[in-house]
Amino acid sequence: MMQGFNRFTYYTDQLKDLFETARQAENPALWMLKNNVRTPFFMLQALARLYRELHNPELFSKLKDQFKQIEDGLGQIDHYNALYLEFENNTNVPDAYKEAIKKQLDKSTSRLNETLKEEDWLSEKNLRIEKINKKLKKADWLEPEDEVKAITDFYLQSIVDVTDFVSKTKYHFDDVEHDVHELRRKLRWLSIYVQALQGVVQFSDKEIMEQHVKKYLTETIINSPFNQLPPPGSNTIFLKINKNYFLALSWIIAELGIIKDEGLLLTGLGSTIKEVEKCNESEALQKAYLILGPNQIKIESILDKAETITQIFFIEKNLDHFLARTDNLL
Repeated sequence: MMQGFNRFTYYTDQLKDLFETARQAENPALWMLKNNVRTPFFMLQALARLYRELHNPELFSKLKDQFKQIEDGLGQIDHYNALYLEFENNTNVPDAYKEAIKKQLDKSTSRLNETLKEEDWLSEKNLRIEKINKKLKKADWLEPEDEVKAITDFYLQSIVDVTDFVSKTKYHFDDVEHDVHELRRKLRWLSIYVQALQGVVQFSDKEIMEQHVKKYLTETIINSPFNQLPPPGSNTIFLKINKNYFLALSWIIAELGIIKDEGLLLTGLGSTIKEVEKCNESEALQKAYLILGPNQIKIESILDKAETITQIFFIEKNLDHFLARTDNLL
């Protein structure tokens, strides 16, 4: 019954080790970003999102918010750090814009450092993590068979939610953040849960694949270490997924990630120009195009690319085949 507890401590133990070094750093938040501390927070957030639907919703909702607060903070730093690195040596970008981006980077870093200190994440005795582990021990953990059945139901509902989100857009995206990035987040959780559950999810013995799926099985996707499942470990009951459709999911997550990053760099520069020049969003974007030159892809084309691959992927109903048949799950 404590397998669920062990899934959490697998990552909280990682955080203990990472915070040993982070608390010695001059800038802990920036050190955390550069040393991939965001990943265990992603995994813990995924587990909390999942388990709040299985049992102890109040406990896991609070934990989800705590993990999300740190992960979001690292995400903000990552965004402004990426902007700064992208434009730092671009002589066409005025220094005033670079300074504004650097200011936002410093502000987001300072904000997270304050949170880390105030919430005891950096305390020498790991007070925050010990408090979390203490609460987790008291959770109403399910028996393995009941837990896997509940996880299966959660996955089915999550797939419905993603499909409904896309259906409402009618394959038309107006905004990089609220459409492309949000869709990618929803798809990415399906993949993150697989890793976070530490061996509960395994590939089905029966591989199925329709002809259209082959285009997603690129060498990069097949060989990516991120697409290897955690070993079964001590788990004896599993949720089975279809490997080729898992890889197809990974493909669209990766492609939307490339499109999303390209779009957020452009809109990020636009937001900076808007702030510095006190102009409207349209004017700021036009100034960004002038700065970045004629080869810069327009935001409309970025959104069009995302719309095209999304429409094809969902019309093919690839997520419908993500889970193996119910009678093969247990």
